[in-house]
Amino acid sequence: MQDGTFSSPGHLSETPRRGDVFAADCPTRQLLDRIADKWSTLILIVLGEGPIRFNALKHRIDGVSQKMLSQTLKSLERDGLVSRSVVPTVPVTVTYAVTPLGMTLMAAMQSMIDWAETRMPEVATAQVRYDARDARLS
Repeated sequence: MQDGTFSSPGHLSETPRRGDVFAADCPTRQLLDRIADKWSTLILIVLGEGPIRFNALKHRIDGVSQKMLSQTLKSLERDGLVSRSVVPTVPVTVTYAVTPLGMTLMAAMQSMIDWAETRMPEVATAQVRYDARDARLS
């Protein structure tokens, strides 16, 4: 019997396995690459505060280009993490919001944000120590 296969009366079936996150074609890795991207993270944090229009979102996130914001929103929408609502006004009103699936990701991200905020002094100390050591070696 093949590894990862289990037997039950009447049939053989392959048990689902996690992907190899080190492989470029792994779906889990591809999703992690998208949601760990700095723009995705910042967009989701802002959308976690409530629905927002495109231009307001662009103004909230320093340094994001219109093209990058648009591409990232499309990826997040494709993944089911963000919804896009269009109201046929003149001009058209487009609003983005976090979906219920996106909210589950926001809960996980909040743990990372909390960690970063509480550990930043330790990280800053490590950076100073590293930079001083690096300067001595140069």
